[in-house]
Order: sequence, then C-alpha cells, then structure tokens
Amino acid sequence: MGEPPRRPRSLFLAGLAAAYLAAFASLYVQIPGLYGRDGILPARKVLRPSGKGLWEQLRDFPTLLWLGPRVGLDTELGMELLCLLGILASFGALLFEPLRDSLLFALLRVLYLSLYQVGQIFLYFQWDSLLLEAGFLAVLVAPLRLLKWRSTAWRPHDSVTFWLVRWLLFRLMFASGVVKLTSRCPTWWGLTALTYHYETQCIPTPVAWFAHQLPVWFQKFSVVATYVIEIAVPLLFFAPIRRLRLFAFYSQVLLQVLIILTGNYNFFNMLTIVLAFSLLDEEHVGPWLGRSKRRHASTWPPSLRSFLSTLVELSAYALLLYWSAQSFGLEINWEKRLLDSKVAFTYHEFTMWLQAVTLPLVGLAFLSLAWEIVLALYRCLCVRGCFWKLWATLQWAVFATATVGMFAVSLVPFTYIDHESNNQLWPGIRQMFKAVERYQVVNSYGLFRRMTGVGGRPEVVLEGSYDKQSWTEIEFMYKPGNVSVAPPVVAPHQPRLDWQMWFAALDHHTNSPWFTSFVYRLLQGKEDVVRLVQVDESQYPFSARPPVYIRARLYKYWFTSSAEASQGPVPWWRRQHFQEFFPTVSLGDPTLEALLSQHGLKDKPSPLRPADALLPWLLRSLRQLVRPFSGPTVLWSLYLVVATVCLLRALGRRPRGGTPPTRHKGPRRGEPTDRGGGEKNGQVRRKEAKDGEEKGEGRPRGAADGHGGTKKKK
Repeated sequence: MGEPPRRPRSLFLAGLAAAYLAAFASLYVQIPGLYGRDGILPARKVLRPSGKGLWEQLRDFPTLLWLGPRVGLDTELGMELLCLLGILASFGALLFEPLRDSLLFALLRVLYLSLYQVGQIFLYFQWDSLLLEAGFLAVLVAPLRLLKWRSTAWRPHDSVTFWLVRWLLFRLMFASGVVKLTSRCPTWWGLTALTYHYETQCIPTPVAWFAHQLPVWFQKFSVVATYVIEIAVPLLFFAPIRRLRLFAFYSQVLLQVLIILTGNYNFFNMLTIVLAFSLLDEEHVGPWLGRSKRRHASTWPPSLRSFLSTLVELSAYALLLYWSAQSFGLEINWEKRLLDSKVAFTYHEFTMWLQAVTLPLVGLAFLSLAWEIVLALYRCLCVRGCFWKLWATLQWAVFATATVGMFAVSLVPFTYIDHESNNQLWPGIRQMFKAVERYQVVNSYGLFRRMTGVGGRPEVVLEGSYDKQSWTEIEFMYKPGNVSVAPPVVAPHQPRLDWQMWFAALDHHTNSPWFTSFVYRLLQGKEDVVRLVQVDESQYPFSARPPVYIRARLYKYWFTSSAEASQGPVPWWRRQHFQEFFPTVSLGDPTLEALLSQHGLKDKPSPLRPADALLPWLLRSLRQLVRPFSGPTVLWSLYLVVATVCLLRALGRRPRGGTPPTRHKGPRRGEPTDRGGGEKNGQVRRKEAKDGEEKGEGRPRGAADGHGGTKKKK
C-alpha cells in the first residue's frame, strides 16, 4: 500500500492559492472600467432590489454583494472589497502553509463565486468555472487547522477527496480533446489547426511568431501529439502503476508549458498544472522539496511483481504508440525527410467509439475511486486506540459519501460529450446536478473546440476623429493593432476587454452589446474605461480631449513570414482592411442612442454615496495608489514578494558555519516530521532519531523520506 500523498496535496493547495491570487489581482485592476459607475457594464444593474429578503436573495442569486449596502458600499466598491480580501487570503495561503486551511479555501471560493455572479460576459470563461470547481474541491482536500490547536496534517480519508482533483483533470483534458473532433472543424480533422492557431489565438506571445514558421509536417504532427496527450494519455491517470501516472503527469505539463510559451492564457495553464499534481506521489515529490530520495535495495533476480509491473508498463507504451500510428497514419517519408500524418478514421467511426467508451470510462474511474476508498478505510483501521479508530472511520464515511456524491453529480456535465451516454444517467443524478448548478460546483469543459480565423485573423480596430476627416487609431495595450509592435507577454494577467474584443471580431457587433457601451464610454472620455485601453495616458491619442467621432473597422491580420524577416527588419504582422465593423457615431447620434436603448444600456446614474464613511474612503484611497500600475505589474510584484520571502526563509534554514550533517537534530519537541499525530508519536520518533544518531546513520530515522511512520495518533 502506497504512502498517502501529503506533499502533492501541499503543492496542489499552494498552486491553487497562486491561481486565486492571479484571478483576484487581475480582476481588481479592471473593476472600475468594466463594472464601475461609469464602466462598460455597471454591476449595479445586475443587483437590483427585488423586495425579497436577504436569505431569499442569497438563495436565488448567491453573492456577498447583497451585503454591500449594509456596510455602506455600492456594488463597485463591494467588488473591490471582495477582490482585496481574496488577494489578502490567497497571498497569505501562498506564503504560510498553516493558512492553507479548509476554511480559508471556502472563503476564497465564496469570494470568487460572488464576483462571478455579477461578472457578466467578462467573467464567463471556462477557466473561471474551472477555478470555482477546483476551489470547491480544495475545501474538501485541505486540512482543518484553524479550528484546532493540534490537528493532523493528513487524515486517513484525505486520499479519497484528493482523488476528485485527478478526476477533474481527466474530465478537463479528455473533453478538450474529444470536442475538437465532435465539432467537425475541418482544420482539426485535417491536422492543420496549428498552422492557424498561433496567429489567430487571442493574445499570442513573441514565441508564437517563431512557432508559426515551423514546417507544415511538424505542425500536423503537433496536432497528433495534442490528440494523444488529451485523449489517450488521460486514461493513464487511473493506472495502478506509478511510472505510468508520472508519464501522464509530465505529458500534461509539457503540453501546458508549450501553450504558456506561445499564448497568453492567464492562469488557466498554471491551474491545469496544479491539478496535475494529483498524479504525483510522496516519493517523487520529496526531492523537489529538498528531501533525500529513499534508496531501494536492488534485488536480482527481480520479484515477480516488479517483473509484471515493468511488463505492463512497456505494454502500455507500445499500445499507445501503436494506437497513435494506426489512428493518424504516421509514416516516415524518407525521400522528403519528414513525417506524414493524417486522420485514419471517419467522423461516424469516432462517434461510435466515443459512445462505446464513455460509460466504460466512468466505470474505470469508479473502480479507481473505490480502490482509494478501500485504502482509506484500511488506514482508518490502522489508527491506534478504539476511540480514535472509531472517530477516523466516522470521518471516512462522511467524506467518502461526499466524494461519491461529487463524482455522481459530475457525470452529468462529463457525459455532454456523448448525448446517448448522457441520456442513460439515472434521473436522480440529474436532479442533484440541477440543485447545485447555480453554485458552479461542477462544470463541463472543452477548450479550442473550433479553429477561428482560417482566412486571416479578424481584428477590430477603433479609430477616433475630431472632424470626421482625419482618423487616428486607438491602440490597445495587449491585443494586436500596430503591425510593428511585438506581441506581449501578460500571463497570468487576463485583460478581459482585449479578450472580448477578440470574440467580438468573430461576429456582428450586435451580438456583442457591450461593444456599444464601450464606444459610448470612450466618446464620454471616461477615464476608468480609457485605462482598460492604455494605462499610460501618453499612449492614448485622445487623453487631452475625448474624440468627437468613433468608428470601428474590421481587419484581417497575418503573421509575417520568415522569408520576409531574412531580408531585414520587418513588422510582426501584415494586415488588410476587410469591412466596416461599427458605424461612425458621436454623442447624441440617433444610431448610437438606438443601440443603447435596444441593449438596455441607457440608465440613470445611481446617486453618489457620501465619501465620509471610513470603509469607502479606504477603498478609494487604495484604488488611487494602484491606479498608475498595469495588471501584469501588480501581479508580478505580488509574486516577486512571495518568491523573495520564500528565498529568505530557505536561506535562513541553511546550517551556519559549515556544521557537519551528523550534528543535525531531529524534529523539535512536539513537532513530528510528518506534522501529524500527537505528542506521543513525536516522542517515539525522537527516540528513534536518537538511536539512529548513535548508530552513525547521519540523520534521524524517518527524516530520509520526510515522514515519521505509518501510524498516527490524534
């Protein structure tokens, strides 16, 4: 029986705190322009008094912003307060391990859910839903320290709840791979999607330009690798052999790192890697955290179990290679020195395969969960003392039931990939899902379903004028505009306006009602909205006086080629005007007024709240301090502080004056090496440490692998 994954869980909780920090800090700097009193989509319009009581409002629309008026805050300042609390809590959890508590992660999730409810289209991204679901799992996974003076760092049932993180990762990756084929997108079926992806994604990085220059055969092979990593490799998440799970882990990390290098997808890739920590085990993570790797005695000939494990592992790799070669027609072309590939199955064959494997995959996952539940029960029975054994078993029963319930509810969104399988689910599961749907406990996923911009990347370019004759382009900080400006690196910050500008360019402007409000605010010269476009006023051409007229034109953008670059300095992009996107309008223009009325964007401003209250004054003062800085600057400053503190802490733990390793002491009194168990266990281990030092082993027994034994007593 393997060791419980204490350190992988610790990495997961720390990584989730880092993702929360990115989400809250990135949103905080954008609240005034997006949701403020004079923002694009004022949040006050979402929370209108309905005459219901507070509890009824919280039940129908769960957000803490209903409490804002009770503390003298309007909706905008309430959102800022929630963001600041989220930043403070996630920052503390990232710095101090004792704060990575179930109660703190419950607070973080409630705060982000409250913001999500009023975020409207600017917060309706799959990674926002993913963060909410991962945050809910963290409430079950994290230890409960804050209410107990002495609490075990690891409970026997924790491996059961931690399994849900692995299941979430499986649903995310498998669905993301499947939807690429069920969408019938010709680029995904023709394996040419990546020949368009790098230049047509929302905010590419400079590396994306170089990736775009790679030969077509390599781009097609990269699509095949994507399919393998997203569809085939996730099956290894539930493999009983640890090396197969480690292979799956590094495959997922490789894919996410490549996406990070070529695209700005905010905290999504970081969060996916954090979820992948659930594939690791205690032995593998120990060396990462400075623990000595346990030495295994080598035996020859190898045991039957070791031989069979190696045989199964090699068979799995061989089967994976064979499946990849057969499904995608992989063949080496020796004459052209390239690797040919093509999809070797039809859409009908794929849908039939998907229908055949969806429910068996659910069964495979359930068997994996059942095994974790049995192991957790065995650990409960190993606890010393009848009372503590009974207490551990009771906790196991509660958390195992909650885990099975979460697994059952998640089957509804998971089986969206195949309607036949979805229809076969028990009706009671559907009712459970509907009961929790508003709380974003489980969600469906499927990224990069279709490849857009095949005929050229559509891009909306705003232009302003004072006389309707001379027009000046309005450059954004992040999205493509000026063809000579290099793509930026902004992750993990997400400029949500720039992202929605990308979506708006894919359709008519009437399908993006917020765009009319955006133009209206620019004509009014609202400073908070202008700061979403350019933080530096000198870069905004109408900083002195708002434009009288604004229009939007649709361009097609392409990356320049490497052949052009070889001839000398050339722009990063080339573009061509395509058509008009938004008509020329000015304040009071009948067209603009009609669009505002049509979309319900005309509203009387709410009365200004007096600024003499302490809390609103503090929030506005802090806003003024942060105003000169961009989102990436604020976010990376916070991460730099965390990195500095961690570095100083690590340096402070180093022995001084070249003290020999044999002089190192064991754990201090009352602090066992696994941070679990009671004082008695700590005393036992100190005695073992003393015996080990007397024998000249150089370190206390139990410190080599970072845990102090298999049995714990509360």
